[in-house]
Amino acid sequence: MIVLQVQNITKSFAGEEVLINCKLEVKERERVALVGRNGAGKSTLLKIIAGEMSYDSGEIVMPKNKTFGYLEQHSGLDSPLSIWAEMMTVFEPIKKQEATLRELEHQMADPDVYNNPELYAKVTQDYDRLQQDFKDAGGFRYESDTRSILHGLQFYPEDYDKPVQSLSGGQRTRLALAKQLLIQPDLLLLDEPTNHLDIETLGFLENYLKNYPGSIVIVSHDRYFLDQVTNLVYEISRRKMTRYVGNYSAYLEQKALDYEKDVKTFERQQEEKAKLEDFISRNLARASTTKMAQSRRKVLEKTDWMDSPAGDEKSASFGFSIERESGNDVLRIDNLAIGYESKQVASGITFPIYKKDRIALIGPNGIGKSTLLKTVMKKVPAFEGTVHYGTNVQFGYYDQDQADLKSSKSVLQELWDEWPMLNEKDVRNALGRFLFSGDDVLKPVTSLSGGEKGRLALAKLMLLKANTLVLDEPTNHLDLDSKEVLENALLDFPGTLLFVSHDRYFINRIATKVVELSPTGSHVYLGDYDYYLEKKEEELELKQLAQIEANQSTPTPVVTTTQIDKSAKKRERQITRRVTELEDQLAVLEQKKAVIEEELCKPEVFGDHEQVASLNAELEVIQDEHDTLSMEWLELQEELETL
Repeated sequence: MIVLQVQNITKSFAGEEVLINCKLEVKERERVALVGRNGAGKSTLLKIIAGEMSYDSGEIVMPKNKTFGYLEQHSGLDSPLSIWAEMMTVFEPIKKQEATLRELEHQMADPDVYNNPELYAKVTQDYDRLQQDFKDAGGFRYESDTRSILHGLQFYPEDYDKPVQSLSGGQRTRLALAKQLLIQPDLLLLDEPTNHLDIETLGFLENYLKNYPGSIVIVSHDRYFLDQVTNLVYEISRRKMTRYVGNYSAYLEQKALDYEKDVKTFERQQEEKAKLEDFISRNLARASTTKMAQSRRKVLEKTDWMDSPAGDEKSASFGFSIERESGNDVLRIDNLAIGYESKQVASGITFPIYKKDRIALIGPNGIGKSTLLKTVMKKVPAFEGTVHYGTNVQFGYYDQDQADLKSSKSVLQELWDEWPMLNEKDVRNALGRFLFSGDDVLKPVTSLSGGEKGRLALAKLMLLKANTLVLDEPTNHLDLDSKEVLENALLDFPGTLLFVSHDRYFINRIATKVVELSPTGSHVYLGDYDYYLEKKEEELELKQLAQIEANQSTPTPVVTTTQIDKSAKKRERQITRRVTELEDQLAVLEQKKAVIEEELCKPEVFGDHEQVASLNAELEVIQDEHDTLSMEWLELQEELETL
């Protein structure tokens, strides 16, 4: 079933067309990626679909019984409620049903109702019907679902009472995402949902969206995420849309094939066009051939000639070279403790960096990855430990916050002031390779977008010709095309790389080693990101095996505070498993009840008093078991809330 149709949508700003006759179709459970360059109109189209922006012509069609949710880029919740209370607003209808169930339970326990067969039968019938509705709506699991999603997006029980208004911008965005996941609309529109997420949280979101019951339309620059989640790609290019079946990698392959075909078709058409133009110019003036020339001119004018496949979309084109090579030992980090101001975030960091290493630093948000780069670059002091620098090491540093790009100078002057020996033509040529041309080079640096500042910082890095590049989130703010160009430039770079990135696709292409940071140290993995994941799984399996063997061979030790915490977490897992078992058992009992009640309604059974008595007795046994299990379920839910 189709849940969304975008039919011939056209949108312009100040007379300039952004989208022209765009068509998009989303069916049930489809995961659609919207891709294209920065400024292509991806976010604009999402806003149009969500009804937050008008359009010039076309139509948006969506079935009336379907719901949609929209998570806007950089948006976040603004609520006076606590985190938990805000999430619970999603379940107001379920909570009302729950209150009604408790009221009916009190009525069933009332002697006046219990001793009145007709009234008791009516109350139990209402209770059974409402309990089924409650279960179908997720009433037995909405709190555990909420805990699971909050935990996956890095909100823990100790955070639940915090006011939403006290959270940072990134935390509010994550909370807005959590709320949309709990609402579970039929169509979920997500604009850059991976912003502010670390690698662990990205993994949770990917797995959740893979099993999401509705349809999803996603705008994202995270190619690994798109590969994992999406099965359909719509590209917005030159104000028009093209549909590709498959994930992001399949889209790239198909687009490359289509481009080759388009180039050949374009070249063939250009040859035909040139022949027509040549014939017309040679024969139009001759009386004997003027009619033939006029006929060909009509063909020339009426033919819908194909535009150049390259179009007017320019790509950045650059590479990184070095002036002189470093020694074999570039850096050695020994027992380093790092932090900022007076707060230490990690210690015991030890690993070497050798010539031509390509090392990716990974770890959860706040663990100190950017701080470690700044410590290496001597921008912040270490708490303890040492960094040994090799011979002839020349650093080039890319700061994700673009801290050095806040001047009021023009783009041209910003670059020229650092390399005054270059002539203006060479500076303009360097900027042109990063898509700064014409009047763009006269823009003030402060007025540049995040992507433009990123390209300017890369231009500086290129001219520096350093043999060791230290990069902090270099793909932030770059569109997909610019990321590809940067990756190719770094793959050809003959020096050493140390970088921080949440872009797993980027890490897979560039890294030869992965260093994972933790509060107590560092661990080196000799491979790319996929290899790192494989080794982490192996480590987890070995750890679990060791724990099983230890539990079988050692006596029960004295209980410590840490063990009490672990015991509480273990008990929480046991309760969660038992709750799931109870819900399954309750579902089976409800099915049995439904079958018996259906049998009792049949005329041939209704007239047989012995069969009716037997079925009622069986129904009573099932009801007693159902009540017992329901009471256990409620007690476990209360215990779960105290953990």
